[in-house]
Amino acid sequence: MKGKMEGKVALVTGGGGGFGRSTALAFAQEGAKVIVVDVFEEGGKETIHLIKIKNAVGDAIFLKCDVSKAAEVEAMVNKGVETYGRLDYAFNNAGMEGLITPIVDYPEDHWNQVISVNLTGVWLCMKYEIPQMLKQGRGAIVNTSSAAGLIGAPPGSTAYTASKHGVVGLTKTVALEYAKAGIRVNAVCPGAFYTPMLDRMLKNYPDLEKFCQEVHPMGRLGNPEELAMTVVWLCLEPSFITGVAIPVDGGLTAQ
Repeated sequence: MKGKMEGKVALVTGGGGGFGRSTALAFAQEGAKVIVVDVFEEGGKETIHLIKIKNAVGDAIFLKCDVSKAAEVEAMVNKGVETYGRLDYAFNNAGMEGLITPIVDYPEDHWNQVISVNLTGVWLCMKYEIPQMLKQGRGAIVNTSSAAGLIGAPPGSTAYTASKHGVVGLTKTVALEYAKAGIRVNAVCPGAFYTPMLDRMLKNYPDLEKFCQEVHPMGRLGNPEELAMTVVWLCLEPSFITGVAIPVDGGLTAQ
């Protein structure tokens, strides 16, 4: 697929690591100009550095943004379009894991934070991405949900699971709204992957890696590059697919 995105522009939120970094690199390898977005400047700039040292075909810029804040999202999208002149693909991926604790003990302020980043953040990104895609007459959006957006798990992760279910419903609804406008909207639902988010969780739950390996029928965790391949494919190839939530989970949700 090398070079299939030359002349195109891709936006990636949460681009400072994990799925976002791998997908930003994949977009650049395909020739796209990439707008790397993250609330953490260090990680985002490191992604830009990696794009350049890997001799990617595409160009890239970093924009700092908290996706839960409407004014920042609007300014970010505007700056990206001002820089590159268009927006063809968007991977709305920024998110956080939340606490693992029973609902009766879950702090309300933390619930609000997880929902505002994981769900409202995706909503805001699409709100400001879609007008530019409408001007162009086409576009492709991929939102990051989770295997936990398809099933009621893991126990204790009420905010995270609710937010990821919300992303699936949001994706389907927006896909229907713009199906005739040439804008496709889909979601990816990853299982357990080796990402910075998992690293943080392993510090508190050291047995989690073994548990994840056992519950995934393939007997292993995913690598971020595997999700990136799916996102790039959804943007490039399936012109008649919109409104779907694709599990990328080693068979976890097939059980």
